[in-house]
Amino acid sequence: MAMTIHVDVVSAEEMIFSGLAEFVVLPGEAGELGIMPGHMPLMTRIKPGAVRVKLPDDKEELIFVAGGLLEVQPGLVTVLADTAIRGADLDQAKAMEAKKMAEEAMVNRGSEMDYARAQVELAEAIAQLAAIDRLRKQRH
Repeated sequence: MAMTIHVDVVSAEEMIFSGLAEFVVLPGEAGELGIMPGHMPLMTRIKPGAVRVKLPDDKEELIFVAGGLLEVQPGLVTVLADTAIRGADLDQAKAMEAKKMAEEAMVNRGSEMDYARAQVELAEAIAQLAAIDRLRKQRH
């Protein structure tokens, strides 16, 4: 049996995933991070994107996160997400609408604060669409 590490993915609303995994891949601030059993302790911010959890039964759990924190301790990986959505629950139409609205807000900005908020919303929508695309490719 492969070595495993316990993974918890938590949003402000609920526990999204809790279980054993062979490894976890997620979007760190400086690029994609891969966490395997025995990884050194680490704490870093994560960007919007897909968290891929490789399960021991050769399946993969895909979870979209809209940013947050990653904490790695011996035997435990914790993802504290601002927002987290299971891959199966992602809605492409809603993500496309959010992307369109964010792009319009960037064009019609009233202030720098509005522009910054629109940039964040646009990045989240693009990351969510990429996660949907990845999930579709997995299924085929």
